[in-house]
Amino acid sequence: MREYKNKDEINHALKRLSLERQIAWEEIKGLKGDFKESIQPYNWFGPILSYAKQYGFLYFIRLLFRKKK
Repeated sequence: MREYKNKDEINHALKRLSLERQIAWEEIKGLKGDFKESIQPYNWFGPILSYAKQYGFLYFIRLLFRKKK
């Protein structure tokens, strides 16, 4: 625990802590916005489409090299 010598030191420390709290709150709001954006459905289409293309290509190769009965 820090010991303060006068009232000015206390006020300075309180002001600093208040500013740190405001900065942390703004960072949390930014993270909330980033999270909301990341779970939007249009952000899922890219990876899903990429996997579908890869799977489709592999399926097509398999069909080409499949032994005919």
